Amino acid sequence: MNKKIIIIKQLPFIISIIAILSIVFDLGFDHKPVEQKFLQLIYLIALFVGVGSVSFRYFFKKTRPKINVMPFDFLLVLFILVLIFIELEFLIENNFTFLLFLNARIWVYLALILIFIRELASSSFDFRRMTLNPAQLFILSFLFIILVGTGMLLLPRATYTSISVIDALFTSTSAVCVTGLVVVDTGSFFTPFGQMTILMLIQLGGLGIMTFTSYFSYFFKAGSSYENQMLLSAMTNTEKIGEVFSTLKRIIIITFIIEAFGALLVFMSLDTAILSSFTDRLFFSVFHSISGFCNAGFSTLQNSFYEPAYRFNYPLHIIIAFLIILGGIGFPIVFNLLSYIKNNLKNLFYNFTESHERIRMHRIINVNTRLVLVTSILLTVGGTLLFYIFEYNHTLAEHGSWGKIVTAFFGSVTTRTAGFNTVDTSALTVPTLMLVLFLMWVGASPGSTGGGIKTSTLAIAVLNFINMAKGKEKIEVYKREIAQKSVNRAFAIITLSILVIFLSIFGVSMFDRDKGLLNISFECVSAFGTVGLSRGITATLSNPGKLIIIITMFIGRVSMLTIFIAVFRKLAQHEYRYPSEEVLIN
Repeated sequence: MNKKIIIIKQLPFIISIIAILSIVFDLGFDHKPVEQKFLQLIYLIALFVGVGSVSFRYFFKKTRPKINVMPFDFLLVLFILVLIFIELEFLIENNFTFLLFLNARIWVYLALILIFIRELASSSFDFRRMTLNPAQLFILSFLFIILVGTGMLLLPRATYTSISVIDALFTSTSAVCVTGLVVVDTGSFFTPFGQMTILMLIQLGGLGIMTFTSYFSYFFKAGSSYENQMLLSAMTNTEKIGEVFSTLKRIIIITFIIEAFGALLVFMSLDTAILSSFTDRLFFSVFHSISGFCNAGFSTLQNSFYEPAYRFNYPLHIIIAFLIILGGIGFPIVFNLLSYIKNNLKNLFYNFTESHERIRMHRIINVNTRLVLVTSILLTVGGTLLFYIFEYNHTLAEHGSWGKIVTAFFGSVTTRTAGFNTVDTSALTVPTLMLVLFLMWVGASPGSTGGGIKTSTLAIAVLNFINMAKGKEKIEVYKREIAQKSVNRAFAIITLSILVIFLSIFGVSMFDRDKGLLNISFECVSAFGTVGLSRGITATLSNPGKLIIIITMFIGRVSMLTIFIAVFRKLAQHEYRYPSEEVLIN
């Protein structure tokens, strides 16, 4: 194809990128009137090009979108045209004043972002030409978001005072890796633009940028190549290749539904005497709902929910705790449970209508779901009980009977990679600290927004201990045998996690010896588990110490095993086997 034709086809996408960069420039810097007019001209050109690009696709058979895309494109074109008419003051002259609520720059930003998504999704991107494996692409996508986030947080209007590069990198990494460790106070140090940037990084980091881009690309185009589906199947742990995009769709929809419902409940739980402004309450609700579901632990409050005004708001604590649980239990588990509930409802309907149709419920709840649910319940209930006992006369002393239970429950849940706190972490007793260290190390469940070694890894390790004690060679649970591949993976994850945590503690101790071994150990385990709890040393760490924590957070999010898979070339499997020989262990 002629290079000029290719450039012309890519021109709308290039202009949409320029528009997005202009938005960042607009929000990140103060401007003179001349610059504002220039930016307005760029926006207007981008809107015109967006309308033309979306509309012209329907005139050519090769580029004509699917039927299900037509409603989106129609509404998008209509929305853009209204904004263009407002910019040209056409509506004022023709008495369409009821649409003037759209006369705000935020709507232009939204339209340009939608145009960018539309153009990005329609661009051709063939994975067959890539030399990257799924692990490498997964790691690079996180590195890309972190670097972009760092740049945005360094913009003058992102903070009220200047921020160092290392602190911006730390904050961006903590947000993308949904950790929650902070070197500066999120609520008072960052401007609304900076806080929105952090919120965007949390959302992208929680779900992964590949989730969004891959699904939108599939939605707006006629389909996807087999190679693309194979790669995405490996990245999303989807067993059936044909279900890759339906899985991505369900992940996005369920996430937004839970976060929206969570934000509504948080909004209803807030005291209007504390947050009188509707806008402030709305932003607080959305921020903490997304941060809670993504297990990020970021809060606009200086001391998280330990602030006096929120310390005894038990309904708020319960809402956030369940958002953490839903985000940390893993999307495969949620899908499996939804399938079980749906089939149960169908059977109830068949019983009610006296129909002979029935859905066999046997094995709808798979072994993975059973292991994760049992382990999660045991950890949550056990953690709540021990937290209650250990802290009854200490950090829980200021709470009543119901308050003690809620706070102990919240303490057990939030240590599983969330990072919010309703008690003073530095005042916890030593037994509680040991409990918290263990829960942070275990973390959430596989396929979730959380970190840690994961609940299923712990479950397989415990079952392996028991089977070895009984003299059994195979791990059998719920009338199923656990594959040796899963056992090997669990062993590798546990071993590598201990190695990473040890090296992290060793590294920070070299540069920040005055912080104390217990505080440093707590910080490093929290960083690896992407938890975000701290004993108050994060902001005072030296730059080398912060850099080590940054690396630990990143490894905790992508996992050391994934990094190893990305680095080492996968060897072909051979059919032959050498003679086996036992090695003395103890």
